[in-house]
Amino acid sequence: MRKIAVITGTRAEYGIFRSVLREIEANPELDLSLIVIGMHLSDEFGYTVKEIERDGFTVDAKINILHTEDTGAAMAQSIGKSVVKTAKALGKIKPDILLILGDRSEMLVGALSATYMGIPIAHIHGGDISGNVDEPVRHAITKLAHIHLAATEESASRIIKMGEEPWRVHVVGAPGLDSILNEKMPEPSEVAGKYGLDLSKPVLLVVQHSVITEAEDASNQIRQTLEAIRELGYQTVLVYPNADAGGRRMIDVIKEYEKYPFLETYKSLPRDEYLGLMRIAGVMVGNSSSGIIEAPSFGLPVVNIGRRQAGRQRAENIIDVDYDKKEIIKAIQYALEDEEFREKAKNCKNFYGDGKAGTRIAKVLSQVKADRRLLEKRMTY
Repeated sequence: MRKIAVITGTRAEYGIFRSVLREIEANPELDLSLIVIGMHLSDEFGYTVKEIERDGFTVDAKINILHTEDTGAAMAQSIGKSVVKTAKALGKIKPDILLILGDRSEMLVGALSATYMGIPIAHIHGGDISGNVDEPVRHAITKLAHIHLAATEESASRIIKMGEEPWRVHVVGAPGLDSILNEKMPEPSEVAGKYGLDLSKPVLLVVQHSVITEAEDASNQIRQTLEAIRELGYQTVLVYPNADAGGRRMIDVIKEYEKYPFLETYKSLPRDEYLGLMRIAGVMVGNSSSGIIEAPSFGLPVVNIGRRQAGRQRAENIIDVDYDKKEIIKAIQYALEDEEFREKAKNCKNFYGDGKAGTRIAKVLSQVKADRRLLEKRMTY
């Protein structure tokens, strides 16, 4: 059997990974080893490793490193320490392939470790475009990776333009859509009951993260959003931001607004319930990639704030605004009340796949030749 090691560091990225993990476990030619790191092991962010274990997955290594200071320098130091521990974990597991996803620091740590250990790297969601430091980190991982599992044809084209050999590139779709399109989700009434929501009134779902290059402005950025929500007074479910530079400053501001009865906040949410909330929400607000990738499958209007998702391929459900209370209020009202826009959002095309990404990824991992040719990368120009 071919051993596939997978690194997961956050609740959101685990939710995207979940269908892939299940397909790896179901494939008789593959053996899954799971490395859990970072936010998953922090009580401050919901200790979400318990969700992974509740789903029936065995955790083979836990790397409990998370920066405590709210700065980019602290993140950089945490990356250095994580490389040491990740390399040790990979040395014990001895995988045939390391599978990583996206653009977070935990994935860069895995890619750096595997590169020097001669372990082939498979990378999901390379070639995407976005703002923040996410984009250069994602492209750095692409240049380290040996197998590219692109979500769209457009992303695959970018990977090839970066000098990667076309035979390494596979268009598989976005695995975040697999559970939406294939699994039974909680009924709207069940979700509404659990979260105390009145479905006869508008529901807002807010997920806003810090932008590392704008960490000093993080407090004001989330305050603009929360002031808009306070003024509108709609029932709102808000999920805490990630543990990036500026994230804890945002949480401090969020706590100031938790006194309002229409606002319910959560450190994290189980993936099924998060998708259930997307299904019943009238509009999603913030800067999460799930607003770009998953929301179109629900026909969910999204008010996308700031530059964190700048440049991402997107559907017609998106309204882009700046960090400005008045703009955010106007966009939320438009998203809730303009029938033409809501109809357009409801019927928009999702460019990110058909819900079969996990199956395709497992097939690639089981069939690719893990030989010297795979490891010895060459620029194509």
